[in-house]
Amino acid sequence: MTQGVYKTQKKDGSVYYRAGITFRNKHISLGSAEDESSAAALYECAKKLLAWCEKDRSPYESASLRLFYAFSKFRPLSYDKIASIINFHDNGIYIGTPIYLLKDYFLYYLDDITELKFDTDDLFYYSSHRILRRGGHLYVNEYGMQTGILSRYGIRSHATPGVDYRFVNGDNTDYRYSNIENINPWHGVFTQNTEGRVSYLAKIHVNGYWESDGDWHPAYDYTLTTYKLTITLKSAPKGMQGIRVTGFRQTVKKE
Repeated sequence: MTQGVYKTQKKDGSVYYRAGITFRNKHISLGSAEDESSAAALYECAKKLLAWCEKDRSPYESASLRLFYAFSKFRPLSYDKIASIINFHDNGIYIGTPIYLLKDYFLYYLDDITELKFDTDDLFYYSSHRILRRGGHLYVNEYGMQTGILSRYGIRSHATPGVDYRFVNGDNTDYRYSNIENINPWHGVFTQNTEGRVSYLAKIHVNGYWESDGDWHPAYDYTLTTYKLTITLKSAPKGMQGIRVTGFRQTVKKE
């Protein structure tokens, strides 16, 4: 068997090969392959990566450039494994997620071209939670739920960038706390600017149902008598007569 390659079996009995390398008394899993030669290629690539890490770093202006170069050069290793190995070599700490430690913050690699910045206060969290992306939404899987990373800053899941929050330095990959300003931390509150005059609009979603008499009824009774409720209805059935909401002074607007 080739050095660094281990033959194993899946639950269905089929054979596959795992690759691993030992560095500073730590065994690092490099991935698996269907054939021995592909697994051996992972091992040889990891050896070359570690040898490259020993070389002079002066040609690279920053850690970012150094890692991006490694991502493109040391294939077929995955980008996250490359980041973990380089961080282990440089900083002496092995982290399973694609993190590279710097003096006052750390870099997290979402893929081989996207680099995020976080404060060291978040290191423990992201060393055990992998960031995923769906569309432009970044989240982690936590206790069976998808939790958006912006929630750690008190930002609502449906918040609008530039309206409800902003990146102070304009870099939307910089998630350090000093760079994120939570403009509107309130639920259901919207800022309105009319000819330079700022005001605030509160909205609430009310679930309800239509009955045969043409009236719309809320699913629950709302008893906050100190507030005025404005309900905007779209595509209301013909013959609608009114809205019944317990405890509210009612203002009904049809569109």
